[in-house]
Amino acid sequence: MTLESLATATFIGALVVLVSVVGVRLAGRLGVPGLLLYLLLGLGLGSLFPGMHMSNAELATVLGYSALILILAQGGLTTRVDELRPVMWPAITLASVGVAVSIAIVAFPLVWWFDVSTQTAIIIGAVLAATDAAAVFSVMRKMRLSSRVRTLLEAEAGFNDAPVVVLVLVVSSGSFGEMPWWQIPLIVVAELIGGAVIGAIVGFAGRWLLPRLALPAVGLYPIAALALLVGAYGLASVVHTSGFLAVYVAAVFIGSAARLPHRRSIIGFADGLAWIAEIGLFFMLGALADISSLPSAIPLALVVSGLILVIARPLAAVVSLVPFREHRSTVLFTSIAGLRGAVPIVFAAIPLGLGVPGAQLMFDVTLIATLVLMIVQVPLIRVAGMRLGIVKKDEVVELELESAPLDGMNAQVLGIEVPPESRLVGTFISEVGLPDGAVVSLVVRGEEPIVPDINTRIRAGDRLLIVTTEEARGAAEARVRAIAHDGRLAGWARRPPARP
Repeated sequence: MTLESLATATFIGALVVLVSVVGVRLAGRLGVPGLLLYLLLGLGLGSLFPGMHMSNAELATVLGYSALILILAQGGLTTRVDELRPVMWPAITLASVGVAVSIAIVAFPLVWWFDVSTQTAIIIGAVLAATDAAAVFSVMRKMRLSSRVRTLLEAEAGFNDAPVVVLVLVVSSGSFGEMPWWQIPLIVVAELIGGAVIGAIVGFAGRWLLPRLALPAVGLYPIAALALLVGAYGLASVVHTSGFLAVYVAAVFIGSAARLPHRRSIIGFADGLAWIAEIGLFFMLGALADISSLPSAIPLALVVSGLILVIARPLAAVVSLVPFREHRSTVLFTSIAGLRGAVPIVFAAIPLGLGVPGAQLMFDVTLIATLVLMIVQVPLIRVAGMRLGIVKKDEVVELELESAPLDGMNAQVLGIEVPPESRLVGTFISEVGLPDGAVVSLVVRGEEPIVPDINTRIRAGDRLLIVTTEEARGAAEARVRAIAHDGRLAGWARRPPARP
């Protein structure tokens, strides 16, 4: 690349990013994820401008892996251990047993009814069994979901990349068909255990190291944290274990540390990198596709999409969650909310780069199926969530803001919107009964900010700001949820004394 071509590339790249950022807002109004816009933009530019078409599938896979590392790191940093712990085993089951069920439901009909080779059918079923971390984080965090369901789906997306990529690599290898079938699940399990162990080691090392670094600039802390997470992937991959699982596990442990310095700076930096990674990833995959070969894959892609929507995902949710006695509404919502995105397409590029027979068909089917599933599922998720009661209008949400003083004081800010049906309505501030270390510091009523006192009564439509220490945050959230659900007498026998 020359300096002249660098100037052109940077201009076009900046223009694409700006269009993509603005497109997020437009896509949201249309009820589709902005990630879909990036993919379509890549498809369009790759077909209109042949010079922008990407033909190196191996390079695309490398870049895709790099982007997924950043996306998983951001997702893990914003997932708290105390939220993950209650849903960890259901999420792991969804990411393992659920993936196996989905692969079987998709692969068997392809082999028996459509005369697709076993290798091709397994790879198509495997890549489309993985839910997409970027899509799940992007869509679910814009919805007012209960924290349990949101964490369950995000954890599944964080966990299921690992077994799928291992399976795809094994099946795409030249030794497929020669090794006994029972060795494949053993290899997958061994790599997952190794990745989880390395991730936990790096995560605990980061929790110990970062507060003790005493770096001279705030901006160095996000770089150090990200270096630890990228290092977790590299270390796990070098010893032939799951790098993706290592990144996610390490990020969860580091992000949940009570004494993580400059938390907001670290999470904000990771969030920005994840957005750039998502935009670049979807655009690149769109540019990798060959428009001329897509029409012939449409019938098979529609069949696969139908199998996933109607049978594979619902059955995977039932088999994985019913043994844990999850509520029926949670099982039903999970059966709809398995979002696909860039991850299946990245994994479908692996056999394309390796020159596996039928790889072009795998890639084309995966790309079309991903588009179909995105268009169908995202609007359906919102409607189903409301009808099933999974979307909580009075859910506590954390405000994303950058504030070094709050980090220094070990404090966080929680934002609460009070809908008309919430039983917070009519409650005096003095009756909220937050634990020591938490206080309602501001009430925003319409456009007017109000500093509350003991006589301030909460009204429908109010927005409350609660300042809380890290230690008191969990109890403060639990108390607000209890009052919103049961009223001011919720847990009165155990309620702490009212704050002045």
